[in-house]
Amino acid sequence: MSRAQRQMNLNVFLMNAGHHEAAWRRPDTEPHHITDIKYFQRLAQTAENAKFDSLFLADGLAVSPNIKHGAFIGLEPFTLLSALAAVTERIGLIGTVSTTYNEPFHVARKFASLDHISKGRAGWNIVTSGSEFEAYNFNRDTHLEHGKRYARAREFLQVATSLWDSWEDDAIVIDRESGTFADSRKVRPIHHTGDTFKVRGPLNVPRPPQGYPVLVQAGSSEDGKEFAAQYAEAIFTAQQTLADGQQFYSDVKSRLVKYGRDPDQLKILPGICPIIGATESEAKEKEQEINELTVPAYGLQQLSNMLGVELYTYPLDGPLPELPDIDKINGNKSRFQLVADLAKREQLTIRQLIHKLAGARGHRVFAGTALQVADQLEEWFTLGAGDGFNVMPPYLPGGLEEFAQQVVPELQRRGLFRTEYSGSTLREHYGLRRPVNSFTAAAVLDG
Repeated sequence: MSRAQRQMNLNVFLMNAGHHEAAWRRPDTEPHHITDIKYFQRLAQTAENAKFDSLFLADGLAVSPNIKHGAFIGLEPFTLLSALAAVTERIGLIGTVSTTYNEPFHVARKFASLDHISKGRAGWNIVTSGSEFEAYNFNRDTHLEHGKRYARAREFLQVATSLWDSWEDDAIVIDRESGTFADSRKVRPIHHTGDTFKVRGPLNVPRPPQGYPVLVQAGSSEDGKEFAAQYAEAIFTAQQTLADGQQFYSDVKSRLVKYGRDPDQLKILPGICPIIGATESEAKEKEQEINELTVPAYGLQQLSNMLGVELYTYPLDGPLPELPDIDKINGNKSRFQLVADLAKREQLTIRQLIHKLAGARGHRVFAGTALQVADQLEEWFTLGAGDGFNVMPPYLPGGLEEFAQQVVPELQRRGLFRTEYSGSTLREHYGLRRPVNSFTAAAVLDG
């Protein structure tokens, strides 16, 4: 496909009242509705009307110790996405589920169900959990070590894909005359025995319409990039500069070769938190106004967790103290490195760093007009820093409405984004192939 014909993929990341940590304090947001399904249904329909490829829900398995100042809680993703499937027709539905604190059979069953409910629009953001607080809710006193979490994730995914493949696509025959509901030869146990899991199978839900839900990953550590190169079909990544985005894009795409994968079968979507104004100065004023709503105690807690250093005794208007080596970090290693590099590159005080991270926790924040936002997206897209973007509205519903009504039409005018859906499944939106059933393929080879 020529550069002129290439179009970007757009995912919208819905985060309660918005991605900015102080969004809930704005009078035009709806923090009292973050457990109201109708609120999320309106957001999903706004995104679908703008022809977004997909929407994405994050998830965590613990309450932040900073709940006093933060609105980052949420409904369970499978329940919420199933409700969104009922009021939408085309937009993809991606949910975060941890491989560290779940079992493969449960997750495979739920995603197969969501894919059937949505008629092929499900996606799984595969995470290994980065928070020590999550461990305390699952019979643990400490968080599983970083490398072991990824080893578990690999085997977890192998089990899940085998379970989806345990039914052939044509296993259900519904022959009333003979009394045959399903061809039992096409429903197979998987007999998995590994280092962590022992699962017989088969799944008790037929193979999903997409074969597998679209497999998404968000880690950018060495383990994360290698996992993505082997398995992921889309990556949500945080990059602060064009050069960093280009380097990450080239690095991950080049790793696919050793796994026999086509680079076009992995979509890299950097995060962007756009603050949009009628003029650049208005956008900058909006950014300053929402940053001034931040509560320093909340930002300090978030930053301390990211960096593995308690910052409460250090002056807000002074520099960061000496940071630990990345090998000592057992949480999100890639985000630790991004924040450390950002502070050093821009010589930021702790207060300035809190404001820099308040909008999107390390993802890029850009304040400008709709045309300037479109220019930024076009530059990153055409210069090899992404296949599209993970759009992170700073406040909701307004931030999504502004992007949908102002930026999307400009991208469409430039031929960079669709004006209508051409497919009905998430795989079709992303240009991804439907996976071949591994058991069927093996039988063909054996024959």
